[in-house]
Amino acid sequence: MNLIGRFLAVQSVIRKKLQLIRITTLLLACKHEEVYIHVVKDLILISDKAYARKEVLEMEKLIVNALQFNMTVPTTYVFMRQFLKASQSYEKVELVSFFLLELCLVKYKILRFPPSMFVATAVFTAQCILGVSREWNANRKKHSSYDKNQILCVIMCLIFSDKECSKLMVSFHQKTAVGKLTGMHRKYSTSKYGNAASFFSVRSLVLG
Repeated sequence: MNLIGRFLAVQSVIRKKLQLIRITTLLLACKHEEVYIHVVKDLILISDKAYARKEVLEMEKLIVNALQFNMTVPTTYVFMRQFLKASQSYEKVELVSFFLLELCLVKYKILRFPPSMFVATAVFTAQCILGVSREWNANRKKHSSYDKNQILCVIMCLIFSDKECSKLMVSFHQKTAVGKLTGMHRKYSTSKYGNAASFFSVRSLVLG
């Protein structure tokens, strides 16, 4: 998603090329992050053979040149891995944190928050949701660079932006089970993902 956004910010494209951009950026992201990458023919099949191999490779060249080969960015996923490892969180906290992140990926309102703040707030909100802790200890502060006054803390020591960030997460969750776009809620309502979408029994703590 980051590659798509950055590319479209500097390059105008016609609408019928958007799907080509999506599968090409997926290819680039896999090359950058994964051990085993998708082969081009698999991506062509995903697109229902809408494009030829040559078109994918040409688009790949166009994208990397437009981005000046700058493929590494501080994404929420990078920060999440770091924060969860540092806080030694258990599986349910991890699943709810990732659910919150994925839930907010397509929300424009969340873009004004730095990825690190977004992730730190997601982890803290997950802790509140699961009743694990409402504290942000020294170890978490060290690895996130945010102290208790900067992370969502429902005991009157919140800065407005973080409180708003967590409130947005909760409001997005409340809406995700209804309407046309329910895929994320259904995904995290399965046992594979620990039924993470159902862990919102203490949302009043976050809404404060």
